[in-house]
Amino acid sequence: MPDPVIALHAVKKNYQDVPILDIPQLELPKGIYWLQGENGAGKTTCMKVMAGLIPFKGEILLQGNVSSRQHPVQFRRLINYAEAEPLYPSFLTGRDLLELYLNTKGGDREAVRDISDSMGVDIYVNNPVSSYSSGMLKKLSLLLAFTGNPALILLDEPLITIDTRALTVLYDLIRTYSAKGVSFCITSHQALDAEELTVTGTLKVAHKNITLS
Repeated sequence: MPDPVIALHAVKKNYQDVPILDIPQLELPKGIYWLQGENGAGKTTCMKVMAGLIPFKGEILLQGNVSSRQHPVQFRRLINYAEAEPLYPSFLTGRDLLELYLNTKGGDREAVRDISDSMGVDIYVNNPVSSYSSGMLKKLSLLLAFTGNPALILLDEPLITIDTRALTVLYDLIRTYSAKGVSFCITSHQALDAEELTVTGTLKVAHKNITLS
């Protein structure tokens, strides 16, 4: 089996005294994964844990040696996360957020500008996010997810609230970045278009655990 891009070891997450996740061991080689589960099964919590955005018990390794515990800054630079319903401070502009990501995660500014243009984000990027529609916020969050030099990109319900043009761009970006060695974990209640993406495996969240098929 190829070396995993991400490995979860004894990962547990509770909200107060309620267990949400209990994953003894999960290793994912490079690829594109579809994360499935019923509403409330813990898909979004799992993604936030994998991204190192909320506290949890256990350890997660990226690329075999970057530890969520021992190398938190490097860990977060290597993993990007786009929320299903993104929220940002209302006084910031899209440009402010983009500059923050570029300054902390690095990456190719010209490539980011090209993505911004192709998704139509450049039209409103200098406006405060308080003026954005849900679709505009979603496209900004997707743009930020492709900023930097990630090893793994987590996309939570990326197919909702975006227009057909942006969806076409998104599928193209996933294919392009995957060909460069970037891995993806995607939640979606809608089926991923098999003609657009070749899925490496399906992850199923049930009974607080995750299985790979």
